[in-house]
Amino acid sequence: METLSRFLVIMSLFSGLVSGFSLQNLPITSFEESYTQLFGDKNLLVHKDGKSVRLTLDERTGSGFASNDLYLHGFFSASIKLPSDYSAGVVVAFYMSNGDMYEKNHDEIDFEFLGNIRGKDWRIQTNIYGNGSTHSGREERYHLWFDPTEDFHQYGILWSDSHIIFYVDNVPIREVKRTESMGGDFPSKPMSLYTTIWDGSKWATNGGKYGVNYKYAPYIARFSDLVLHGCAVDPIEQFPKCDEGAAEDIRAAQEITPSQRVKMGIFRRKLMTYSYCYDRTRYKVALPECVVNPAEARRLRVYDPVTFGGIPRHHRNGKHRSKRSRIDGTESI
Repeated sequence: METLSRFLVIMSLFSGLVSGFSLQNLPITSFEESYTQLFGDKNLLVHKDGKSVRLTLDERTGSGFASNDLYLHGFFSASIKLPSDYSAGVVVAFYMSNGDMYEKNHDEIDFEFLGNIRGKDWRIQTNIYGNGSTHSGREERYHLWFDPTEDFHQYGILWSDSHIIFYVDNVPIREVKRTESMGGDFPSKPMSLYTTIWDGSKWATNGGKYGVNYKYAPYIARFSDLVLHGCAVDPIEQFPKCDEGAAEDIRAAQEITPSQRVKMGIFRRKLMTYSYCYDRTRYKVALPECVVNPAEARRLRVYDPVTFGGIPRHHRNGKHRSKRSRIDGTESI
């Protein structure tokens, strides 16, 4: 527990440091100016300041909104406070997509927040799809170094023609570099920004073991500091209009600085619990863009020998189960 406490202090200090480009200084847009409600009628509430939004999930429906514009590259972020208490089965999503325009070959860049039973913490899942490549999931999952239900925290996506970077409180947690081997699997078509809360009982918590319990409803997710800083695309001409400031920011930020890379490394060593690159049950051979880190591979094999070690489930003995249980108890946040 002492090691874990030191890690929490380190990450708290890192969150306050600004190195390289900072997502914290981007222009904030109003809801009326930049977004449209998708669904949920009265379950979406815009606050009087015009820049904060509340999304609710109850027995009737979830809720959500989307950006008015399509974008081809940029920075997209929001400060989010997640529902507290029992939240199993609840999914809060902050993501880019063009599924409405390209039903069979859509692109997507996802932040998904997965609720949990009482006493267990929310988890984050990131994922990308390009050109309808849903058959090749590129998910990663993580714990956080803070309680996301106690206060607002910033979650951001940088998308350029060569990089996708996911941020939490200005700390990069995942970098996806476009490689030739990915082909069309790298998102490359204009997308809108979507934000939703919905019932994911069938899969979100322990593979669907625990679903939404509406005894604890309403589930309320709060959003503020909404940022759309990118290259808007005319829906008819399909040509991006990128102001000089946004274009310069994208170029400046697509390379992670050495100090940011140190922060990302600490986060991934301590808090990443799943990566498709190491999943031996789904992919006998890692997808071509994967760069396998031996230390990450060893740590995940200890965390879950079945998924990451290729050990058949019926061969797991009591020693394996005890070891994983001990790790979950001391390192989960």
